[in-house]
Amino acid sequence: MRGRVRLGKRTKELAARLRAQEIAVIAHEDLDAVGAAGLVEAGVAAVINARSSLTCRYPNLGPRLLRDHGVPLLDNVGEGIFNVLQDGDVVEIDGRKVLKDGRVIAVGTVVTGHLIEMREKFAQFNLPRELEKFVNNTLEYAFREKDVILGDIQFPPLKVSCRGKTVVVVVRGVGYREDLQVLAPFIQEAAPVLVGVDGGADALLQKGYRPHIIIGDMDSVTDAALCCGAQLIAHAYPDGRCPSAERLANLGVEFQVVPAPGTSEDLALLLAHENGADLIVLVGSHSNMIDFLEKGRPGMASTFLTRLKIGPILLDAKKVSELYRPKTTYGALPLLLAAMIPILLFMGLTSPWRHYLRLLWLQLRLLTGWL
Repeated sequence: MRGRVRLGKRTKELAARLRAQEIAVIAHEDLDAVGAAGLVEAGVAAVINARSSLTCRYPNLGPRLLRDHGVPLLDNVGEGIFNVLQDGDVVEIDGRKVLKDGRVIAVGTVVTGHLIEMREKFAQFNLPRELEKFVNNTLEYAFREKDVILGDIQFPPLKVSCRGKTVVVVVRGVGYREDLQVLAPFIQEAAPVLVGVDGGADALLQKGYRPHIIIGDMDSVTDAALCCGAQLIAHAYPDGRCPSAERLANLGVEFQVVPAPGTSEDLALLLAHENGADLIVLVGSHSNMIDFLEKGRPGMASTFLTRLKIGPILLDAKKVSELYRPKTTYGALPLLLAAMIPILLFMGLTSPWRHYLRLLWLQLRLLTGWL
């Protein structure tokens, strides 16, 4: 394979800059499904990973997703490749080798379906140990964070009211496209408050919806989304440091800062709950150990505490299709027919329409054998 490269050590940031049919050069250990999906959506031609995409620490889903979409993956070529390549350079992938101007600049491992299956089996052996560490970390962080999560986080006043309404929180996690597709009739009919968590704002815009609120650390959301008119709430560290403040200030957009532990997804759910939402529908959620390990988090304390606090008003979008059915339009059919009767009578008494109707009537009698 031959093509131009685009380099980025943070996969989700690279996906936003990647052009169709370019070769992505990343440095992503244990490539996760969300990162891989971003590359696929950008139209990547192939992926070269400086690190190991499959360390067998746990069964991460990114390499299999690339394989399922026919995207070649050359693994573990070494981070020296970032020193010899620049964006736009043309390289050739020949088996295990990466060549530039006919010279071998890196050698890696071709990730095949067989390799993925073998390493996933090894990863299964490590799961009990990872699960024990994960549970211990969850309990430890839950003890530290319980007063903040279960207490009252100081949210800014919202420009749109959530009280007594349904709030749809969109996270760009695995399956978010399918979730939004299922929710389309629900969103059209219920007109809920739409909250985009980082790149979830772009997911809403791609489906033709404008988010009312965008919340998160703003590292995977586009400038276009940040400038769409939504209220921006920047998720800061508990000590007040806000990594996204400089970017938002440079864009010249108004924003508020909320310091809190945990994930931006959890903060969005708490925001909806604290502002009186009747129902919170979560799209593209992270809800199991693999999801959190792929996000690089050692536990899910804030998620556990958040779901404990908001209780029964949270609904996963994947279940909406089983519970919600759009209202049928058949109830309006008699009214429509009644409205058409005078129109048809007028057409039947007016020349030349009466001749057309007479011919149509005769034709129907001939076709049905009714003389």
